[in-house]
Amino acid sequence: MDEGKGTPWPGDITPVEPDPSRWVLPNDGPTDDSALVAIGGDLEPGTLLAAYRIGLFPMPVPRRRIGWFSPDPRGIIPLDELVVSRSLRRSLRRYEVTRNQAFTEVMVNCADPRRPSGWINRAIIDAYETLHRMGWAHSVEVWDEGRLVGGLYGVRINGFFAGESMFHHATDASKVALVHLVDWFRDSGGRLLDVQWTTDHLSSLGAIDIARVEYLQMLKDAVSPNSRKNDPPPSQ
Repeated sequence: MDEGKGTPWPGDITPVEPDPSRWVLPNDGPTDDSALVAIGGDLEPGTLLAAYRIGLFPMPVPRRRIGWFSPDPRGIIPLDELVVSRSLRRSLRRYEVTRNQAFTEVMVNCADPRRPSGWINRAIIDAYETLHRMGWAHSVEVWDEGRLVGGLYGVRINGFFAGESMFHHATDASKVALVHLVDWFRDSGGRLLDVQWTTDHLSSLGAIDIARVEYLQMLKDAVSPNSRKNDPPPSQ
């Protein structure tokens, strides 16, 4: 990272493969515009990873149940097409950035109930904390004079990263987190950065929509262990 005051990031924990899920997850796509494919199951590590590997991700639905979603079209950010404006470059020099140093704090901020369309509940936080301890879930933190002002979190499986949520309490802080994520992910063999749905905010940074069938083919290639065979060695 040649911009900003980025703290050196330690080598990642080697992910630990969990016990397989006891559920058979559906491969079919959504039947309407809701992107909802199925309801039920659990948030065990094996279930979550199995879901991501076939293009599903969880969100709570009414009655405290788990919904599994697979949008069509699907939002992604091509790693070589991230848009970094002049003002964002200035912000990159302003903040300190770390990775995997405040995972829970990032999730709690993303789960702030005052945010519109909030969906992250305690069960989601607990599930992704477990994935984080096992080496699958990652956070990027943005700091201003020691105060956490932005960040994001998501799940990485080989050359695939599923961006789950981001937040900011200062100008451009979530965008700074995304720039650092893209740099780390691209430099460590990443291939597919999934953002689920595009928004105006993400589109301004380079996010695009692709057809679900195209996404699933890219996903299959990205989650393969061979997708990271040319990775550089972890930093010390």
